[in-house]
Amino acid sequence: MAEGWSHFAVRFSDYYNSLSEKNIWIPPRLKNREWMFVPWGDRIPKRHRSFRTKSELHDYIMKENPNSCFHSTAYYQDASERKMSDKGWLGADLIFDLDGDHLPGINTTDFPSLLSTIQDQAWKLWSEFLEPEFGFKEKYVQTSFSGHRGFHIHVRDPNLLHLDSNARREIVNYIRGEGIDTNLSLLGPDLSWGKRVRSGINSTFDKLSIINSGTDESEIELNRLYDIIKIQSKKQNFNKNQNSITKTKLRELAKLSSDDKRVSRLMEDNTLTVFGESLTQIFWDLVRGDSSIVLNTAGETDEAVTVDTKRVIRWIGSLHGKSGLKVTEFPINRLDPNSNNHFNALNEAVVFSSQKKKNIELTQNNILAEIKENTVEGNKGDNRLVSEAMATFLCLKGWAKII
Repeated sequence: MAEGWSHFAVRFSDYYNSLSEKNIWIPPRLKNREWMFVPWGDRIPKRHRSFRTKSELHDYIMKENPNSCFHSTAYYQDASERKMSDKGWLGADLIFDLDGDHLPGINTTDFPSLLSTIQDQAWKLWSEFLEPEFGFKEKYVQTSFSGHRGFHIHVRDPNLLHLDSNARREIVNYIRGEGIDTNLSLLGPDLSWGKRVRSGINSTFDKLSIINSGTDESEIELNRLYDIIKIQSKKQNFNKNQNSITKTKLRELAKLSSDDKRVSRLMEDNTLTVFGESLTQIFWDLVRGDSSIVLNTAGETDEAVTVDTKRVIRWIGSLHGKSGLKVTEFPINRLDPNSNNHFNALNEAVVFSSQKKKNIELTQNNILAEIKENTVEGNKGDNRLVSEAMATFLCLKGWAKII
């Protein structure tokens, strides 16, 4: 919990008390949802709550003023039962949670870059996988900014509500490229994973070329590819003999990939170990990592949200206790970062004042934050006069304190 959290608790209360019952959003089949609320301070979360009406939920929020609010992705016969086995599971929304923590090559204290990258990933998930390959219909989809580091895609197709965890895991594994044989993919048409692998080969060679160039970008790209390999190592089809991969090996691969003859041989016959057995395996892991979606690269939570049929998800319209930003719904086409009307979380999810000012001291190094087109950049010990919205964001993140 952020230092001096009582001030922010008051401002959260002001926000919730400004909401009328009419203006709060409720998930479908409200009475069948379990709710969880995280209080301020060190108190334990309040789970197993249920509400029959919007009015009951509104009254509870006004009274409790929580730090964070969640509802179940599942529907239950009796959501208030304390034992999960007694609730009576009826089905669950299919949820995709993309979180920007620990993205390959992205500094987590560079928040605009982090959010931009994960939004691009979320759009790729929808536009390259969920809609064209799985055939998911936009009319069953709800998209939201998580209020912090990512985006949620809710799918409420009645035909999918009863999918069990194994079926949901199959979807996640396909998107992440688990079990995908890159060599076999190249033998097929230029569609689906075949197309992705071909694109991934060119992209990987380009990145290895940067590493081998000796420019200022070399070390950045090296770290990015090293992160991809670490992510790939968590996957089921990863070669466990590769666990000793080092940056030295990646530099060696980069050097070998500059040999046009080796590259030509690989392009003519992708079964050849042109870089040696170990380094060729690393190359294909990089290709697969370049082509997959960042599900579960930020820890275990992302995959678990999709697979776990009894998970909770942040309530749209609530405030995130680690940022002060609003969990915000928007049309899925606005995920597209290249559209003229793309969603901008750092403008549209801000609820606190841009006019009121607060003095803060940064408590972390290499901070880059942007709220309502105002930017703060600095290091530990730097003092800044910032808007209330920016102060709330930085302090709840644990990157600053009010002075």
